[in-house]
Amino acid sequence: MTPIRLRYTKNGKIRFASHRDVARIWERSLRAAGVPMVYSEGYSPRPRIAFGLALPTGSESDGEYIDIQLDDGRPSVPIAELPRVLSETLPPGIEVTGLAVLEPKTPSLQAAVTSCVWDITVTETIDEINQWVQRVLAAPTIVVTRERKGKAVTDDLRPLIRSLDVVPAAPGTNGGHRIRAELGTQPRSLRPSELLSALEPALHERHVRRLKQWIEQDGARLEPLQAGAAPAPHTTRCAS
Repeated sequence: MTPIRLRYTKNGKIRFASHRDVARIWERSLRAAGVPMVYSEGYSPRPRIAFGLALPTGSESDGEYIDIQLDDGRPSVPIAELPRVLSETLPPGIEVTGLAVLEPKTPSLQAAVTSCVWDITVTETIDEINQWVQRVLAAPTIVVTRERKGKAVTDDLRPLIRSLDVVPAAPGTNGGHRIRAELGTQPRSLRPSELLSALEPALHERHVRRLKQWIEQDGARLEPLQAGAAPAPHTTRCAS
């Protein structure tokens, strides 16, 4: 059994597919590409694949991840060829852009990812955005109460805001001004929509893209393909 991690995009019309829909797409594409997967035991075996943090429906991404357990006892295309082979079977907008062979028992993406970088286009003017960002960064606490699993839970969002910057729209375009935000994911993820509504008056999103996911490990900040990657000779079979 060989564990691998793939990085892929989610852009264009496919961004409106839900997390569950994308999981089904991956299962069909892996079977169509002839990727030999390890299956669970029991009455209804399922392929041993695991996804990272769910992307909000309607958002795009340059960096989504999936972990797959390969069955070494069955024939397969070379591991280094998997990004190309899978990209040919996946729908437009989903493209595999990197691969790493992992060490056994590498922590799951859900448990390991500590922050995400987001590019958030909003509808407000640059002055309104600057004032909002200044208020957020100056706030010692941002306490919100939300319902989770049927219970009211109070959280302070401020520790989850790692960085927050304003990116003006390019001259001569109507693309809107953007916020570049690094948001923490532990002990729970802070979503862009929650960030924008954290302080009144709230900002309103026009477009959201996840740019990066990071894992903090032994004092370093690593991209998920680096975290858990097996040493040589496996690294000769990694692509990025």
